[in-house]
Amino acid sequence: MGEQETRETLTMTTKKPQSLLREASHQIIAGGSAGLVEICLMHPLDVVKTRFQIQRGNSDPNSYKNLSDCFRTIFRNEGISGFYKGILPPIVAETPKRAVKFFTFEQYKKALSLTPLSAGVALSVAGLGAGLTEAVVVNPFEVVKVSLQANRDAFKEQPSSFAQARRIINADGFGRRGLNKGLTSTLGRHGVFNMIYFGFYFNVKDAIPTSPDPTLEFMRKFAIGLVSGTISSCVNIPFDVAKSRIQGPQPVPGEIKYRTCFQTMALVYREEGYLALYKGLVPKIMRLGPGGAVMLLVYEYVSGWLQKNW
Repeated sequence: MGEQETRETLTMTTKKPQSLLREASHQIIAGGSAGLVEICLMHPLDVVKTRFQIQRGNSDPNSYKNLSDCFRTIFRNEGISGFYKGILPPIVAETPKRAVKFFTFEQYKKALSLTPLSAGVALSVAGLGAGLTEAVVVNPFEVVKVSLQANRDAFKEQPSSFAQARRIINADGFGRRGLNKGLTSTLGRHGVFNMIYFGFYFNVKDAIPTSPDPTLEFMRKFAIGLVSGTISSCVNIPFDVAKSRIQGPQPVPGEIKYRTCFQTMALVYREEGYLALYKGLVPKIMRLGPGGAVMLLVYEYVSGWLQKNW
């Protein structure tokens, strides 16, 4: 694969010159569209994933027996709307989040093209940088989202996203105990995920020949995106579990048990075993496997349409 071909794939632009403002505008619109579609389709699985991650073994009175039991219990006790708890924060965050993700990925990639790194390694490092930047933007929204998802009351009885955000700010402020709680875990989760996600997708997509058939080409990209999202989810989930424990309700009210990322990982491993660090893996893969593919495909197709028409 030639360096020029890789560069053209990464930037996803036509040969027509584009200003930085126009390029950023395309990324905001395309990225926001990709994020909105992915969230609306996959959010119920995110709720299920969070519920599994915050439960503390069989001793937890609210413990779910398995995936189907979790779905049935949420539907029976909270209704269909229970699967969409905490959806407003990620929807509000998606446009700036995806804009940051794709825009910074392009900028890091351009900067890394000036280094002696190979094209494949540069893709992964650019993904890592984009994920770390994205994490800083999205973490306050994640704190609100997780606190709402952990609430087992009926949907009508729980506070709104804005009321919950005010409650967190009034109680703990904007710092590492308030809206930026669990930032290190979020940095790890997004950094690792995007390093693999972007690196795998673009390297493999360029290595597998394209198809002249539009349907087969769509399936080729979807399959690569699916595998990319699945592998990334399997590798970064210990950070995700730590993030949910830190940002979710503590076992004893008023007592902080889960404080930092690696302290939480060590504590979960010691008390609940190695597999506890992979709680919620199945719903996470069910969401971010196809969700990762959907997001990249929507982004590419919307971006391509914008480049041709605007």
